[in-house]
Amino acid sequence: MQAYAYELTMDKKGALTLNNLPFDVGEKIEVIIIRRSKPERDRKRYPFWGKPITYLNPTDPVAEEDWEVLK
Repeated sequence: MQAYAYELTMDKKGALTLNNLPFDVGEKIEVIIIRRSKPERDRKRYPFWGKPITYLNPTDPVAEEDWEVLK
């Protein structure tokens, strides 16, 4: 199965128009619509999503003084 991807922007009337598709007249096709970007409200809610993570000294012990066994 061959997949074709088109990036479109929804118009004010809530309609999308696809022109010059590579299919024959009468051919059955399947259309799947996926939101390309997340709404602005989600970006503000989770500001660190999609950001790179850097670990400084990842093998150093953490909260070693909190362990009663080591006292």
